[in-house]
Amino acid sequence: MTTNSSPQLWLYDTTLRDGTQREGLSVSIEDKLRIAKRLDQLGVPFIEGGWPGANPKDVQFFWQLQEDPLKQAEIVAFCSTRRPNTSTADEPMLQAILAAGTRWVTIFGKSWDLHVTAGLKTTLEENLVMIADTIEFLRSQGRRVIYDAEHWFDGYKQNPSYALQTLEVAIAAGAEWLVLCDTNGGSLPHEVSQVVEVVNSQQSMTKNKGQMTIPQIGIHTHNDSEMAVANALAAVMAGATMVQGTINGYGERCGNANLCSLIPNLQLKLGYSCITEDQLAQLTEVSRFVSEVVNLAPDEHAPFVGRSAFAHKGGIHVSAVERNPLTYEHIQPEQVGNRRRIVISEQSGLSNVLAKARTFGIELDKLKAEAKQILQRLKDLESEGFQFEAAEASFALLMHEALGGRQQFFEIKGFQVHCDLIEGKEDSNALATVKVAVSGKNILEAAEGNGPVAALDAALRKALVNFYPQIATFDLTDYKVRILNGHTGTAAKTRVLVESGNGHQRWTTVGVSTNILEASYQAVVEGLEYGLLLHSQAEAALKV
Repeated sequence: MTTNSSPQLWLYDTTLRDGTQREGLSVSIEDKLRIAKRLDQLGVPFIEGGWPGANPKDVQFFWQLQEDPLKQAEIVAFCSTRRPNTSTADEPMLQAILAAGTRWVTIFGKSWDLHVTAGLKTTLEENLVMIADTIEFLRSQGRRVIYDAEHWFDGYKQNPSYALQTLEVAIAAGAEWLVLCDTNGGSLPHEVSQVVEVVNSQQSMTKNKGQMTIPQIGIHTHNDSEMAVANALAAVMAGATMVQGTINGYGERCGNANLCSLIPNLQLKLGYSCITEDQLAQLTEVSRFVSEVVNLAPDEHAPFVGRSAFAHKGGIHVSAVERNPLTYEHIQPEQVGNRRRIVISEQSGLSNVLAKARTFGIELDKLKAEAKQILQRLKDLESEGFQFEAAEASFALLMHEALGGRQQFFEIKGFQVHCDLIEGKEDSNALATVKVAVSGKNILEAAEGNGPVAALDAALRKALVNFYPQIATFDLTDYKVRILNGHTGTAAKTRVLVESGNGHQRWTTVGVSTNILEASYQAVVEGLEYGLLLHSQAEAALKV
C-alpha cells in the first residue's frame, strides 16, 4: 500500500512506439488514441506517442492530441540525435518534432563506440557533438528533454570512459533525465545494479564540483534474456527513479519490460508510489483492453493480470485458499483488478466443485449426493476428452442440469450443413439448415457462411433472434480445435472450444466428438444457451 511518504517513481509508457515494433502488431491512429487515453486514466505520467516524421500516422496522432489533449499525462515525442556532420537547424526530423507540439521530447543517442564507428560511420567526437547539439537545439526551442542512452550497458562494458562521456555531454546540454537502455536485452540484474550505482556516483561527483547536473536517472530494459522486469527492478533499487516499459511487455524481438508486472512489484512489494490504489485496481482491465485494441490474444498466464494468475486447480490448494488466501496467493487479486478462480478438471476434488459452484451463485452441500454426482460426471466427461478447465460456462450448465434447474431456452431438432467447393475459387461457401423448437413451436431456418461453423452459428441465431432479441448482441469471439487422438487419423476425436461474448462478459463452452461439426455444434449451442442464462439472471437481479 502506498502512502504519502512513499518514494515517488515515474512511469514512462512506450507501448505506442517501442511496443508497436512487435512482430505481428499493427495499430491505427484511432487505436493509438484509444490506448493513450486509457493509459492517461491509469495515471501514467509519461506516454511516448511515437516518432513524428517517421510516418504519417504518428504525425496525425500528435496533431489530434493537440486538438484533444490528455487529462494528466505528458505525451512525449521520440527522435534520434541529428545525423553526422549536419546542422540541427536544417534537420527535417527535428522540425517534425517541434511541429508535434509536445512539451517533452525523448532523444536517443549512441553510447556504444561500436555503434558510432560501425553503425553511424562517424567519429567518437562527432557523436558527442551530435548529442550536445540536438539537446541544446531542443532546449532553445523551449522543449524539456529526456535522453535515452541507447545500448548503454553494452557500451559501458566495452568502453566505460566513453559511455560516461556521452552522459556528461547530455547533462551539460540540458537533458533532465538520463535513461540507461539495455537495448539488446542481454544484461543481468547484478550488472544493471552495479552500473546504475556507478552512474549515480558520477552524478554525485559532478554535483559536488558545482557543475550542471541532472537529478534523476531512468531505466529502459528489453526481455531477450527474460530479465527485463528483474533488470528494471534492480535499477530502481540502485537509484533509478524513472521506469520505461510497455503494457503486456509488447516490443521488438522478445519485448520490453512489462509494466503490468513492474507496477505492482514496485508499488506493492517495494513501496514506491507509482499510481493511486484505485488506478492500480484497473491494471488487469487495462492489460486486456490494450490486447483487444492491438488484436492479440491476452497471455492467460501473465503474472498479476493473467486469467490464470490467481487460478487454483489442485484440491489441496483450493481447500487451503478457501480457509486463508495467503496460503497460495502472494497478493490480493483485487489489488490489481483480477480475481481468484477455482479451476475444474479431472484432477479436482470435492472442494474444487463446491468452491466453483459458489462463483456461479450455487451453494452445494458436500454431504448431499448432488455434489458427488457433479464431481463424478465431471471426471467421466473429461475422460472422454471434454475440458471444463477452459470451458467454465459448460461446467455451469452441467451443474444446473445435475441440480434439475437447467432452463431449456430452445431445443435443437436437427441440422444439416452443405459446403460448395468450386475449383479455381479460394473461398468456399457453406449453407446450414437448422430446425429448432422454442416453447413448442418449430422453426426451420437456413443461413450461409464462409465455413460450416459460421453458417451453423448464423442459422441458429436467425432461428432464435425473434424469440430472444439479446442474441443479436452475442459474438463468437474465438474458435479453437484440437485433435485428441491423432493416431486414429481422420477418425480422431476432436475437441472444440468456442468463446462467446456480449460486449460486457465472455464465456467459453466445449464440445467433443469424432465429427468436428457435431463437436462445434455442441459448443456453439451451449454458448448461446449460457448467454441467454446470463441475460435472464441479469433481468431477475434487476427485478429484486
